[in-house]
Amino acid sequence: MSIGTVMCGAAAMLLFAAALREIVVVRRLRQRGTRTQGLVVDNVRTTDSDGPMWVPVIAFTDQRGYRVEFSPRVRGSGMGLATGREVGVVYLPHDPQTARVLMWRHTVGPVVFTFFGAIVFLGAAVWIALAG
Repeated sequence: MSIGTVMCGAAAMLLFAAALREIVVVRRLRQRGTRTQGLVVDNVRTTDSDGPMWVPVIAFTDQRGYRVEFSPRVRGSGMGLATGREVGVVYLPHDPQTARVLMWRHTVGPVVFTFFGAIVFLGAAVWIALAG
């Protein structure tokens, strides 16, 4: 077994685990989550390996009356939200930091893309194993 097979297989398993964890969180949010409205209060410029991008900051008030701010975990083109826009938010009552924007691209999208990435790495591992 080559190092490439092991590395791609390990990456696939980590991505599958991340997708499974995200599925559990989204399911809990759908079943037990508290829904409210949030407001995009800012767009913060961040820099990562792909270069600079803008990440929205969303504020909402939780059940206890505390103001909570969060940024969506998923970032990239098509994921931005305009400052001043009202958006649906869902969070677990005991943990407002689990908040997600109530849009398909912010709840289900991460699961789909992470799962797809895992499939790609698994395919690469199989291809390397069969080619070697």
